[in-house]
Amino acid sequence: MKQIIDRPSPNFDERCSPVSMIVLHYTGMQDADSAIRRLCDPDAKVSSHYLVTEEGQVLRLVDEANRAWHAGRSHWRGITDVNSASIGIEIVNPGHEFGYRPFPEEQIDALVPLVHAIKERYGITRGNVVGHSDVAPARKQDPGELFPWYRLAKLRLALPRPTKNLMDPGWTDAGFLLALERFGYDVTDTLAATVAFQRRFRPELIDGTIDAECRAILLALLLPKPQGDD
Repeated sequence: MKQIIDRPSPNFDERCSPVSMIVLHYTGMQDADSAIRRLCDPDAKVSSHYLVTEEGQVLRLVDEANRAWHAGRSHWRGITDVNSASIGIEIVNPGHEFGYRPFPEEQIDALVPLVHAIKERYGITRGNVVGHSDVAPARKQDPGELFPWYRLAKLRLALPRPTKNLMDPGWTDAGFLLALERFGYDVTDTLAATVAFQRRFRPELIDGTIDAECRAILLALLLPKPQGDD
């Protein structure tokens, strides 16, 4: 892993709970400099622990011991103060608003060892390495459908997309949403929750429709060992 550059942000406070999650974001701004300025601007009141540039440089903005302000109003597996329970990583990408594009190899090559080190340090489970859209489906869509989750899954750094022995359990839509909530999502906004699930686990078709493939993928994820191409 490349040397991490310290670029301290004033935007943090004390944690209220131990670290049990990693939340991945894209910056959603026109360039890295704009994102760094915002994440370090005391008036913006946003930050993250790390930022990974498109060239693969890693910046540390907030010490892991502190609570960075990256997740906002979020929920995952019963945790409502996601900022307190997580390490936030911003990945430089213009996002859907400014020309969303694939993440360069150099960037993911830098992200992988960073996620691995954090995951090992805190004993974080694969199911708690999530995207911002997973913890805030009604508000966010990052890191988005182009993010290569499969790269992390192959290294057991995130859950794989289930691909083997898939079976449609035939749930009603209400049954699917109950299962989705059990998996970890906030399903208050049912369409947003479904879209977030698809963006993460079936990115080639994000239509908000609960179909047989979505049901089969979710069932497999709820089993003890989801089987994918990892």
